[in-house]
Amino acid sequence: MRMNEARRQIAAYGRRMSADRLSTGTSGNLSIYDPAEGLMAISPSGMAYDAIAPEDVVVMDLEAHVVEGGRKPSSEWALHTAFYRAKPRARAVVHAHSMYCTAFAILGQPLRAVHYMIASAGTDVIPCAPYRTFGTVELAETAVEACGESDAVLLANHGLVACGADLERAYALACDMEFLAELQYRAMCIGDPNVLSHQQMAEVLERFQTYGQPKDDSPR
Repeated sequence: MRMNEARRQIAAYGRRMSADRLSTGTSGNLSIYDPAEGLMAISPSGMAYDAIAPEDVVVMDLEAHVVEGGRKPSSEWALHTAFYRAKPRARAVVHAHSMYCTAFAILGQPLRAVHYMIASAGTDVIPCAPYRTFGTVELAETAVEACGESDAVLLANHGLVACGADLERAYALACDMEFLAELQYRAMCIGDPNVLSHQQMAEVLERFQTYGQPKDDSPR
């Protein structure tokens, strides 16, 4: 089976995504990209994550040709391929409909530096891309353009996209962004949040360059 380990990880993280309520039902999708083979493993369309086995995960190239798998790939395959093309360091993408991130996406508002952990996305603001119909190339193009140098972006009236050097880190970033969104929401319920300045965040981003344990031969 092609990309066996990647397919196993996607099935496992799909169940975790449901359990963590980053997405409910059949919403959201995950992928892993292998640049050496030019192939992407992506979750299947419209299947509950607790029913997905590794063999249900679809392997396809970035031109949308299915290489292996009997299922229909996620309707958001173009969103995933767009991120791999635009961000050469990305090896995994998580698209979630998490509650608080989606609430700000519905408002069309970005996530701001209400907590320094926003630096995990490599930026001091998580932008919100304009609304486009789900599953379209237009959505993919708009999301990548709005994302810029960030590793995460909100999709208006839709959800969140996060990417990373592997699925573990892309998923962790999606969790960080949901935590940040909840903090921003709760602070706004009380008053006017204190947002860290660009200079304060520049210092945080610099310190983040040496934060955590290094992983050999992998991009940030």
